[in-house]
Amino acid sequence: MPCVPSSLNALLVLFASCFTGPSFQTFRALVVGQVSQTGRRTITGMLVGSRLSGVWHHCRAHRFFSHARWSSDELGLRLAVLVVERFVEPGAPVLIAVDDTLMHRLGRKIHGCFWHHDATANSNRAAVAWGNNWIVVGIVVRLAFLERSVCLPVLLRLWQPRRKQIAKGKPDPERPGKPELAKEMIDLLAVRLPGRTIHVVGDAAYATEAWRDLPANVTLTSRLRSNAALFAPKPGPTGRRGRPRKWGERLGSLTRIATDPATRWSEQTVRRYGKTETLSLAEVDCLWGPLGPDTPVRVILVRDTSKPSGYQLALITTDLDASAAETVERYADRWPIEVAFEEGKELFGVGHARNRTRKAVERTVPFQCFCLTLTIVWYAASGHHPDVVAEHRARAPWYTTKAAPSFADMLAKFRRVIIAAEYQAGQGRTPTPREILRVTEAWAAAGL
Repeated sequence: MPCVPSSLNALLVLFASCFTGPSFQTFRALVVGQVSQTGRRTITGMLVGSRLSGVWHHCRAHRFFSHARWSSDELGLRLAVLVVERFVEPGAPVLIAVDDTLMHRLGRKIHGCFWHHDATANSNRAAVAWGNNWIVVGIVVRLAFLERSVCLPVLLRLWQPRRKQIAKGKPDPERPGKPELAKEMIDLLAVRLPGRTIHVVGDAAYATEAWRDLPANVTLTSRLRSNAALFAPKPGPTGRRGRPRKWGERLGSLTRIATDPATRWSEQTVRRYGKTETLSLAEVDCLWGPLGPDTPVRVILVRDTSKPSGYQLALITTDLDASAAETVERYADRWPIEVAFEEGKELFGVGHARNRTRKAVERTVPFQCFCLTLTIVWYAASGHHPDVVAEHRARAPWYTTKAAPSFADMLAKFRRVIIAAEYQAGQGRTPTPREILRVTEAWAAAGL
């Protein structure tokens, strides 16, 4: 087994009950390998990173994802509880960002692979790519040593397009859509965090009827499509016979509401995307078709005072207690999940694995995202020191604007601590026969 730093081991033992004894040992080794590896984070690459490539057979690592008894949902839920306990004030609401991302894959026999729209493509020619599409739920938190918010992924679901293909003479059942998968994960979080209010934030693709039956402690905030069907609140009793109306009068389009002289606009100061702005905001309390007549919503129209009349952004929220400025700032806090996608793919190797079977595919990316979140949790608890930024600026004195550690700095510090643990006095491991043979061969080649 690799030497695991005591600070990391204190975190990993919190998840021991999710595994059997042998699987937990494999789990610890693969976490160390995922963090330590600087090359491709394939399954065998994790073994190389943990320095077990000559000790364990690679089947042990592959079977951990394809056959071992453990649940990525349970692992993510326990991680979510850990994140909330450490980074969210007691009794404060929890902000959840929801989005999806594409992991490029090669090969026709990989489970769950389809042609998907690639939002990161630089040209229309490459706007479609072959791979797995993942729905990600992350907790947005503020860390004491950072000015920006950070999104920590905790739960993931593999999404497959709704295609009716004939297999063995029978059509495949309908697959759930992206909002339905996101709602499933939010329901799990609502049960695991019963005493917390959960504010969910997503883009316009997640504003659908899937959220009609929200748990009592969950609210939804999203961007609203321009063709949304809005209705006035249901009228009170009229004294007439017959069934009372569930919907009020149909309101006009968002553009018509924004240009209506009766619409009341107010200038408010909003902090979003690292800048403080003065925006014109308008509030409309109404009903929205997909959520039904029993769920009142509030629409916030955002207008930049430096741009032409109309509106630039429309938001919808089920949180009627939040002010218009708070709703705009809450939606802007969705952006850290995009940063997490970029850091996970480019710096941490999420999606590098090349396994193909269903269970292995559905577990590997969630495991890698778990390691990503665990890296930030570890750094916040045991790794941060002001010297991290000072050392970086000493190496690159031209980088005068650096004032806080980046994820790359956190990862580098984590790797140094793992390497140092292998050379502490009294913690050295006995070399294997294969390692002894390598040293002997090296001496012979050198003529010693």
